[in-house]
Amino acid sequence: MMTFSKKCNTIFDKCVAYYHTLDDVNASMINPYDFNSIEHSLFMKSWIDTVQWHLEDIIRDPSLPPTDAIFIKRRIDRSNQERTDLVERIDAYFMKLYGDVIPFPDARINTETPAWAIDRLSILSLKVYHWNVEVNRPDASLEHRNKCQQKYQILLEQRTDLSTAIDQLLDDLYSGIKCLKLYKQMKMYNDPNLNPVLYKSEK
Repeated sequence: MMTFSKKCNTIFDKCVAYYHTLDDVNASMINPYDFNSIEHSLFMKSWIDTVQWHLEDIIRDPSLPPTDAIFIKRRIDRSNQERTDLVERIDAYFMKLYGDVIPFPDARINTETPAWAIDRLSILSLKVYHWNVEVNRPDASLEHRNKCQQKYQILLEQRTDLSTAIDQLLDDLYSGIKCLKLYKQMKMYNDPNLNPVLYKSEK
């Protein structure tokens, strides 16, 4: 039986590999999963993270014109909001999945929700991919590749540990040992009614 973390890692790796067949932050994405499925949300999560990863590379180009940098920075801001919205959608899936579970009276609350842990797992998939690229870079020195190999191995271990922790958390939620509580991120800077720079500029 496939664990949930295994499903996540499989989908994340699939999405990252798919992006690199296109290798374009402006490319149109085709999500292979049913729109209402958790798999669709996981694939979309990985796509957002992957595109943003490459936008973060682009914006650090010292030859990038300032106007382009501003455009990309605002695009990254929008991407962060989309990422947050999607994490909350994934957590809503877990709220529904465990909605009938009655937690024990002494049930504990985790420091983060399942979806925010899965968010970190998505980023780890990107790190694993890109550090592996560096390990196998033909134009890099042997010293560079060896240093990258060491970090690559640590990332693999980290992904294994985080995957185990996620599955343990889901087991604890299912059994009632832990209870799931969601708090919206309540970001203010993108809301013209909450960001003072925005609402003052309209006066």
